[in-house]
Amino acid sequence: MSEGEKKKQDTLFVGSLEKGMRVMAAFGLHHAELGLTELAELTDLDKSAAQRLANTLHKIGYLEKDADSRRFRPSLKFLELAASYLSSDPFVQLAMPKLIELSRSLGERINAARPMGSDIIYVVRIPTQLTSFSAMVVGRRVQALSSSSGRIMLAHFDEARRKEALETWPIDQITPKTITDRSIIAREVEEAAALGYGIAVNQNIINEIGIAAPVFTKNGEVGGTVQCSVSSLKWSLERVHKEIAPQLMEVANSIILPR
Repeated sequence: MSEGEKKKQDTLFVGSLEKGMRVMAAFGLHHAELGLTELAELTDLDKSAAQRLANTLHKIGYLEKDADSRRFRPSLKFLELAASYLSSDPFVQLAMPKLIELSRSLGERINAARPMGSDIIYVVRIPTQLTSFSAMVVGRRVQALSSSSGRIMLAHFDEARRKEALETWPIDQITPKTITDRSIIAREVEEAAALGYGIAVNQNIINEIGIAAPVFTKNGEVGGTVQCSVSSLKWSLERVHKEIAPQLMEVANSIILPR
């Protein structure tokens, strides 16, 4: 049964609300401001529906509208939604003080991530002075197969689930060195399973080494990761394994998630 058929059979499913959420979800790091034609294309809605939904969201305060260009952008109310999530996630509350301390100890950028389908999404960001804006933003999504966090998450999947993920999850060429050969990614996931933490080099940013340790739920599943990003111009891979990995694992092991 297709996803569309499942929705039709669900008598509690509100299609108009789902379409409105599609409009809200169209905005992001690369789509900070959108016109109606772009909104229709990104949401797979006709232009009339996109117009009605965008206007409704504008009227209730979730979208701002430029009087001259007629283009829409998220309002401050989006931040209220983000704050509601951050306040309710026990991972954020448990991890934040530990990650601040780890960042001070290492002098490097520290993050916490959660799995989200075939992506990982950052729920905590502790930047350094040299951190780029995009690497500071909570809520940024990254493809799991190209991230250290995603690879250690896959390392704890059962064999069938891991095989399906490696074969079907998307992998885009983000940098000239992003690995898109799925057999190589499979070997790196196996390496992560053996090490107990994931490594990704030059996958999303050139000259960046990412290392991530798993955070488990009470049920023994990986509910998130503690992650560190460093410059390969400053850190050798050997130093990352020797000096950062033990501290990262210690912090990750000190957090047990209820869910």
